[in-house]
Amino acid sequence: MFAIEELGKMIERVQFRQPVVHAINNLVTMSDVADVLRSIGARPIMAFAAEEVSEIVSQADALVLNLGTPTPERITAMILAGRQANLLKKPVIFDPVGAKASKFRIESTKRTLSEVRMAVIKGNRAEIGGLAGQEGQLRGLDAVSGPEDLRAAAEALSRRMGAVIAISGQQDLVVQEGRAVVVENGDPLMGQVTGTGCMLTAVIAAFAAVEADAMMATVAATVCFGLAGEQAARLAKGLGSFKTALLDSLYVLTSKDIGDGARVGE
Repeated sequence: MFAIEELGKMIERVQFRQPVVHAINNLVTMSDVADVLRSIGARPIMAFAAEEVSEIVSQADALVLNLGTPTPERITAMILAGRQANLLKKPVIFDPVGAKASKFRIESTKRTLSEVRMAVIKGNRAEIGGLAGQEGQLRGLDAVSGPEDLRAAAEALSRRMGAVIAISGQQDLVVQEGRAVVVENGDPLMGQVTGTGCMLTAVIAAFAAVEADAMMATVAATVCFGLAGEQAARLAKGLGSFKTALLDSLYVLTSKDIGDGARVGE
């Protein structure tokens, strides 16, 4: 679908251009997201007051909308920022964290998706299944089940929303109408550390800021994040040291590492 060399070059573009990513983020993982953006060379800004988000996103290169800790005020701010990003043609990356966990989250997700055009929607199999109107069960915020045919559900959602759909799991699946890529990079420890899903969403946003093809940006970001997870697992002694090693591995990741280590298929 595209050359591994092209995926590798994208990390160099992020490091060179240092895109500003405006993240209206899950409060639990805000510092993790800021750290991961710094690790790949991007510049984070974490503004969420409704009074300033339109102004802030106007100065950014990409926007992350993360549902993780919603309030009515934050949802309003997310929509204001998203509309402004759409107006200025800046990519918006949506992470529907726990979208099925409550009626408020379900309604907030519907409202956000109806009012903001997303370049990428990234979630776990339960979240994506729920958005696609199919099966999906969460326990806490972890996915314990999803649609029987995950690819078909993602393709249907992609057609309806006009967005790239990225599904994180043991294998990551990236889907756009007519295109699908499986990314096999990663390590099981990544699923045990709080914040890695939110961190990946932010990395996707940074890559989308420097690459107009949202599908290619999402695949490249997912490969890079997975490779860094593999390297971190070799260094870590537990979950705490794994998170530190993950940031360190992203910081030193090169295009050659990607060329040598990327594992992608259709």
